[in-house]
Amino acid sequence: MRGAWAASAALVVLLAPLAGARAQAFDFRPPPASADAALAVAMRDLAARVLPVYQENHPERYLSYLSALQVVAGNDAAADASRRTLSERRRANGAAGTRIGEAVVYDVYVHARAIEAPDHLAFVPAFEKSYRDIVGHLGDLDAYAVTSWHGRSIAVLEDSLRDLLHRQQGRTSIGLADAVNLVWTYFAFDAARAFDPLVDRLAAEDEQRRYGQGEDARIRTPDGASIAAAIVRPRGGAAPTSAERMPTLLIFTIDARARAAAREIAAHGYAGVVALARGADERAGHAMPWQRDGSDAHAVIDWIAHQPWSDGRVAMIGDGYAGFAAWAAARRAPPALKAIATTNAMAPGIDFPMQGNIFHVDAYRWAIQAGTAATPPGAPAELDDTAWNSLQRDWYASGRPVRDLDDMLGRPSRAFHRWLNHPSYDLFWQDMVPAGADFAAIGMPVLTLAGFYADGAVGALHYFTQHQRFNPRADDTLLAGPFDDAAATRDAAPDLRGLPIEASAQVDLDALRYAWLDHVLKGAAKPPLLADRVNVAVPGGEPGSGAWRHVPSIAALGDASLRLFLDPAPVLNGHALKSAPPSGVAGKEPAYVALRVDLADRHDVNWTPPLRLVRKEIQARHGVSYFSDPLPQPLEVGGFIAGRLDVMVNKMDMDLRATLYELLPGGDYVQVFDPPCEFRASYASDRAHRRLLHAGERQQLAFRCERLASRRFRAGSRIVFVIGVNKRPDQEIDYGTGKDVREESVDDADDPLKIRWYATSYVDIPMRK
Repeated sequence: MRGAWAASAALVVLLAPLAGARAQAFDFRPPPASADAALAVAMRDLAARVLPVYQENHPERYLSYLSALQVVAGNDAAADASRRTLSERRRANGAAGTRIGEAVVYDVYVHARAIEAPDHLAFVPAFEKSYRDIVGHLGDLDAYAVTSWHGRSIAVLEDSLRDLLHRQQGRTSIGLADAVNLVWTYFAFDAARAFDPLVDRLAAEDEQRRYGQGEDARIRTPDGASIAAAIVRPRGGAAPTSAERMPTLLIFTIDARARAAAREIAAHGYAGVVALARGADERAGHAMPWQRDGSDAHAVIDWIAHQPWSDGRVAMIGDGYAGFAAWAAARRAPPALKAIATTNAMAPGIDFPMQGNIFHVDAYRWAIQAGTAATPPGAPAELDDTAWNSLQRDWYASGRPVRDLDDMLGRPSRAFHRWLNHPSYDLFWQDMVPAGADFAAIGMPVLTLAGFYADGAVGALHYFTQHQRFNPRADDTLLAGPFDDAAATRDAAPDLRGLPIEASAQVDLDALRYAWLDHVLKGAAKPPLLADRVNVAVPGGEPGSGAWRHVPSIAALGDASLRLFLDPAPVLNGHALKSAPPSGVAGKEPAYVALRVDLADRHDVNWTPPLRLVRKEIQARHGVSYFSDPLPQPLEVGGFIAGRLDVMVNKMDMDLRATLYELLPGGDYVQVFDPPCEFRASYASDRAHRRLLHAGERQQLAFRCERLASRRFRAGSRIVFVIGVNKRPDQEIDYGTGKDVREESVDDADDPLKIRWYATSYVDIPMRK
C-alpha cells in the first residue's frame, strides 16, 4: 500500500500557505481536547465566520478548502457543489498536481453528507451509495489510487488536530490563514473517523468487481520445490482470447507482505504476479535468501508464459530484494523475460549484508525477518525497534565478536553465519548475480532507479556500471536523484530529511517506472525524463535552479576532475583542501594530520547517525574535516569521487568512511550523498581479495566511492571532505589485528588506532567545466 492518505491530508495546508490571506483575526477559544463535544460547535461557528472572507488565488486549492469550510459550517449541499466543480477542473487539467486518491475520498464523503437528507438516508448507506457511484465510475488506476491512499489509522490526523489546538490555548483570537488550516485539519479528522470503518469493505467490493478474487498458485521448480504466487489481473473471460492476453509484471521477493502489489500492477493494465522466495511464506527458519532465487524466478517466468492469460511476455520489477531477483533471473536469460525495472536493487555481497566489506549488524535482524532464524515458542517473528536497539547496544557495549549476536538473543541463524563466513566478495556472492560475461549476455531493456540518499544505491549502481562495462551497447537507462530507499513507495515530497527538493526533482518513481514499462511493452512514448542512457538530477545552486543532466554515460556527467590535497593547515574547525600539496623538504617526512581512535571505548554506545541532510554543524566523528577555499564561481559535481590516501597506521587493517558536503555561504552544511562511503582498507583495491596493511610503514591507499555525487555548488560555498574511522554501534568493528574480523573482540583492541594523514593524500572530485 503506497502510504496513508491521512498523513498528507493533514499536512497539505501547512505546505501551501494561503496566497490571499489577509491580516484578519477572529475571536476563538476552542476546548483543548479533540474529543471534547464542544469542539464541533466551536469549529462550526469559526467556519461560518471565515467563509465570507476566505480568498485564495489557486483555483483548485480554493475549492478544496472552501468545501471543507462549507462542510464544517453545516452547508453540505454547497460543499458538494464545490467538490463537483473541483472534480471537473481536475479532469480538465488531467489531475495535474492533484493526489487523486485523497481528492476522491473527500468527494465521496462530502457527497454522502449532501444526499443524507434529500434521499432519507443515514450516513452509512449514504456513504456506501456515494462510494459506489463515484469510485465505481473511475478507471482501474484511479480507483486503485483511492483505495491505496486509505490509511490504517486516524492517529496521524488526530495528532495534527491536537497540536493545532494546543497552539491555540491561552489565545483569544486566530488569524485567517491559521483558521483555515485548523478548519481543514478538523474536517479531515472528522471525515476520517466517520468513513474509516467503511472503506475497507467497499474497496474490497470494488476490487472484486474489477479483478475477481485473484488467484493463488503453487509453482513447481525443476528440483521439486514449490513457489507460492499471488496473481491478480483485470477481469476477462474464463478462457481469454489472444486479444485479451496481456503482458505480465512479476515481483519475486522474500517479503510475504508484498502480495498486495499484484493488485497495483493489475490496476496499471498488466497481469500482476507476486512470487515468494522458497520458504518465505512459511517463516520456519529455513529460508536461504539469494541462493536459489535466480533459478526459481526463471521457473516462475516459464510458468507465466504458458498461462492462457499471458501473451508470453514478462517484465520483472521491484525495489530492494525484488530488484536483486530481477538481475538474478536476467542472468539465466529466460526467453519470456523482456525487461527489468528496478529501484535501489540489492546486490548481495556488494551493498548487503556488507558494504565495502564491512558487515552491517542489522543484517542479523533482517535474517530474522526473512525467516532464516527459527522462532522459539512465544518469541515474536520479528524484532521491533525497541528490542533491536537494545540488542545492538548490548552487543556493542559488550565488545563481543559480531558472530555472537544470535547467541546473545538465543535465536540462531544458519544464514547469518554463512554470510559471516564470506567476508570477501568471493564465489559464494558472485554466483548469485551476473558477473563479467553474464552481463555481456543480458540484452533486454533495463531501467535502473537510484537515490543519492538510499542505502540501496550502491547495489543499483553496481549493476548499472557493470552492465555498461561488459555490454556497452546494452539498452540501459539510469535515473538518479535526491531520493531515499522509500521513494519508490511514496509520492514525491518537497523536503527530504530537511533538504529542500526542487520541483523538477520531485519525481513519482512508481509512475515513471510504469510509464517506461508502457513504452517497452505497449509501444507508448518514452518518458521525457529518460531522454538519454544516464539521467541525473543536479540539485543545489541558487533556489529554483535545479536541473537534470541527460548524458550517454556516468563518466560524461563530469568532463574534468578537481584534485584537492589534504593539507594540515588549519581552516575553520578542520584543515585545508588545496589544489597542490604543500612544498616539502627533500628527504624529510611530509606534513600530516594525526588521528587517534580508541577502539575499546564504548562511551558512544547510544550514538545514532544524524538524520538531517542539512545541518548547522557537522562532527568529524573519529575523523578529520578538510575545507576548500570559498569557490570563486559555481561548481557542478557529477560522478564518483575517488582518491589516494597517503597514510601511516599502527594496525594491519582499519575501516574507513568518507563524506562530501557543501558548506553554504550562510553556514549550512548540505550532505551530498548519504550514507557515507565506507570501505575496509584491506579490500580497498579489490573487494574479492584481502591485502593487509603494513603496520608502522607509510603506504598509499587508493579508494573509489560507490555512491553517486551530483550537485551544483554555489559561488562562495566551500567543499568539505570528511575522512575517518568507521567505528559505530551498528557495524562490525575492525580492531586491526589482521585476523578474521568476525572473530575479533574488544580484547583485540590493545593500543588505540593511530593514523597519519599525509598532505600528499588527495581526493578527486568529478566536475563539469
